[in-house]
Amino acid sequence: MYQRIFVPVDDSATSALALAEACKLAKEVGAKVRLVHVVDLAQFGWGGAEFLDAAELQGSIKKAGEQVLAACRDKVEELGIKPETAILESWGDRIASVIVEDANSWGGDLLVMGTHGLGGLMHLLMGSVAEGVLKQADVPVLLVRNPTSD
Repeated sequence: MYQRIFVPVDDSATSALALAEACKLAKEVGAKVRLVHVVDLAQFGWGGAEFLDAAELQGSIKKAGEQVLAACRDKVEELGIKPETAILESWGDRIASVIVEDANSWGGDLLVMGTHGLGGLMHLLMGSVAEGVLKQADVPVLLVRNPTSD
């Protein structure tokens, strides 16, 4: 059974549902849990210094990511699970690749994440991190949808 459950999180309701499922499973099988939050810093790495301080903006994005990760960690700890946590940085990489690489490095044997279930034009425009993870992962991926987000 799964012993190392890897959970990418954000501040969405869908992510919270996936985190709850991961915790249920982890408690049931006594698995270790790693929570990660990916911040994409490349979008603010350009030199538009005349309008804003890119380094300051990147720092703010990291800080917001740390707050999201801390809130998720607190929820998991309330359930009696002591998770590992990490902020992952993307510099224009596909976020799915960053997630899969870290899961592999950690030795995760299951990835649990939320999916927003976008279709049609929205999927074409925004892509899907979950779809990218599914295509690249060498281990099982449990996707959790939020039925109220349709």
